[in-house]
Amino acid sequence: MNGFDPVFVTGATGFIGSRLVASLAAQGVRVKALSRRERPETPPGWDASRIPPLEHPLVELVRGDILDRESLERGMAGCRAVYHLAAYAHNWARDRATYSRHNIDGMRNVFAAARANRVDRVVWTSSIVTFGPTRPGVVGDEEMPRTTSRYLTEYEESKSIAEQEAMQLAATGFPVVIVNPSRVYGPGHLTEGNALARLIEDYDRGRLPILFNRGINVGNYVFVDDVVAGHELAMRHGRIGQRYILGGENVTLREFFRTIDRVSGKRHLQIPMFTITPLVFAMLQKMRAEWFGVYPTITPGWIRTFSVEWNYSHDKAARELGYRPKSLEEGIRITYEWLKSIGRVQA
Repeated sequence: MNGFDPVFVTGATGFIGSRLVASLAAQGVRVKALSRRERPETPPGWDASRIPPLEHPLVELVRGDILDRESLERGMAGCRAVYHLAAYAHNWARDRATYSRHNIDGMRNVFAAARANRVDRVVWTSSIVTFGPTRPGVVGDEEMPRTTSRYLTEYEESKSIAEQEAMQLAATGFPVVIVNPSRVYGPGHLTEGNALARLIEDYDRGRLPILFNRGINVGNYVFVDDVVAGHELAMRHGRIGQRYILGGENVTLREFFRTIDRVSGKRHLQIPMFTITPLVFAMLQKMRAEWFGVYPTITPGWIRTFSVEWNYSHDKAARELGYRPKSLEEGIRITYEWLKSIGRVQA
């Protein structure tokens, strides 16, 4: 880690964060992992031969919250580097302000605590959605301006505002490097942050063979451990104030499902649909959530996000950081074998 030891990690109990903590500890790096819970869950299917991330002797569990600046300053004491992954990335919140509190105010608190502790470097996890959708046939990168001022989801809006603020702070000398993962999947917690692993499971079981907008729109899909490696590379080699897309392959949703077919050796029914039908269903789900507090299966913003192009290049990360992601097929194969090992899919 080039002398960055110990390191402070927010979002340490989440999908990406738990695997980052495990990777750092395996390399002999001391980690202070932020958690709101006293006993965080071990990711499902964790290899019994490996120590669970938050039980490793090099990992210190720090109780706190990104909305509590004092707990951040106490937990961060003595750390020279910070990975800030914590965010509210759910598809819906009863209170819309939840997104700005966690994704904007939470970032401000972490950065303020880092400044108070004179941290040498912060790697902040943004998202590819901050760049916005790409035009058909265009491959976007970090230099491409947003093609639209409209946001598809509250999450996209809050992360975009936060990212602009982070870049402004970097311009004043704050030592932040920004990473922008695309659609992340792989072994780990089966939460909304790992919705694609659940999608693989549902598709394999024949539960969700729907192709939004006929499955023609391109998305960028990246394996979780490649995202973890990208974070570590950004800490070592990233330039202050720069953004790095941590992506994988650009494929259509139809090709994503076909890759699952090749890996599983099964053929599944696929139902192409124009956007309007699932969009109406999603609107009804959102109305039910707002009226009765029942968490929606799907939201209009999620449908709209999958019905536009997200065709992006990770060449900058490859060139400047040495980032080398797996192929989609290899990543899905690892994920599928893991889902089999925990009994979520059957051979």
